[in-house]
Amino acid sequence: MQEIWIDYLNALDAKALALTNDEILDAVSKALDAQGRGETVIEPRVHLVPESSDKGHFNVLRGYVKALNYAGVKVVGDFVDNYKVDLPSELAVLNLFDPNTGVPKAIIDATAITDMRTGAVTALGAKHLARKNSKILGHIGARGTSYWNVRLLDHLFDFDEIRVHSRRPESRAAFAKRLEADLGKKIVVTDNWEDCLKGADIMVEASRLPEPAPLFKTEWVKKGAFVVPYGTMSALEFDLTDIMDKIVVDDWGQCGPGKPFGALRRHVDEGKVTAENLHAEIGQIVCGMKPGRESDEETILFWHRGLSTTDVALGAAMVAKARKMDIGQRLRFA
Repeated sequence: MQEIWIDYLNALDAKALALTNDEILDAVSKALDAQGRGETVIEPRVHLVPESSDKGHFNVLRGYVKALNYAGVKVVGDFVDNYKVDLPSELAVLNLFDPNTGVPKAIIDATAITDMRTGAVTALGAKHLARKNSKILGHIGARGTSYWNVRLLDHLFDFDEIRVHSRRPESRAAFAKRLEADLGKKIVVTDNWEDCLKGADIMVEASRLPEPAPLFKTEWVKKGAFVVPYGTMSALEFDLTDIMDKIVVDDWGQCGPGKPFGALRRHVDEGKVTAENLHAEIGQIVCGMKPGRESDEETILFWHRGLSTTDVALGAAMVAKARKMDIGQRLRFA
């Protein structure tokens, strides 16, 4: 049998690659465009819950991007109390394969990939669905993905005001301090959801609730706002979708009835949000098949659950850049 070598990129390698904002957005945009054109395979994620979901669980994501000639499987743990043992809440590994032979091609620390691609999907959703003159961002949550939400959104919109909130005072203070250092602007830290969200042009909810609770009030959403809720457990009032002119998801296959978790889980399972009244998947908008925002008056909600194809795309971009920079290791497989 021919020799098989695997590209291995650990967390230090991923950091050394220092993907730029535009490199991240470009890679993820290409994956969304391919999805919209029907040139991807996205298998609905599956979960492994060792004890109970309020403690944490594993997500297993599987996808294929034809243009990249990669199939990929990512396993990501999501454990809410990891901060108590000085670990990020989400740790992940991405495996890339040749889709024609099944040969393993790369093993990548995907903790940063998970954070970056989530932030990129939030930001690209806003690029197509938020008002172009959006100047106020309200962001709930301070987990790893939250940093990239704010960083990449601000890269596109250059906000006049960024408000943040999370449950623990120390986490929101540290989050704001990091953002101020990296973005070079003042961050408003709030001690409650209303002060963070009410009247914002773009409202992002990335909370980590132990169980569903209606903490995100419909009355705080102004006409023309763009709302992105993606907490594992829903924080929404049930009537929030009633005021939306358009509802967009990343992949209906992962959002449809009978799946676990998610911000609109009850809305879908009880028939309030259906495949028929859904406006589009974000890939259809990115590739131009369906329109995004069509007027400043539209109030739009975007629910994303996480796309395996965006993991594959960022992993592919990291492998390509690592080879150019001579970063990482080559492991003998066979």
